[in-house]
Amino acid sequence: MKIQKKNTITFFYLRISLILIFGFVLNSCNNPFAPKISDHINNLSLISDQKTIEGVFQNFKYAYNFKDTLVYGRLFDYDFTFVYRNYDLGIDNSWGRDEDMLTTFGLFQASQSLDLTWNDVVTSIYQQDSLSADISRGFTLSVVFSSSDFIRVQGRGFFKLSRKSLNDKWKIKLWRDESNW
Repeated sequence: MKIQKKNTITFFYLRISLILIFGFVLNSCNNPFAPKISDHINNLSLISDQKTIEGVFQNFKYAYNFKDTLVYGRLFDYDFTFVYRNYDLGIDNSWGRDEDMLTTFGLFQASQSLDLTWNDVVTSIYQQDSLSADISRGFTLSVVFSSSDFIRVQGRGFFKLSRKSLNDKWKIKLWRDESNW
């Protein structure tokens, strides 16, 4: 009877020891092909708070390059208008925020990769303490649909930005494409 009790206690300690060893082994494993997911977002340097004009364009670039519709949607005022020239008909066409979001989402889905680069500012009309700004600047956009189907566009856009107060974020109210594609 004493031997049976001693074997049971020994078996119990052996099981506990094996469970602890197995737990330590699993806890120490590090798979380089599946790194640990970060507890905090590390893209803070890539995304701006949009309290500066340059922050708006930084977020615009981020949204295109990473195909991020959430960041893209935060760029625009709710009464945003996009205007482009239909050179075949000789007229300007426009659409609002909702249609722009759908169109851009379609572009993000259809492309394998996008690369937006902002070029020089052509005109900049605003004061540091103003609530509106007019910015015209060049851009280069590369769109890869597949390895054999890609385009590269150089153009210029005119942007009207506004904010409700000096502490608020800048939002795009108007984007007029001035490119001659």
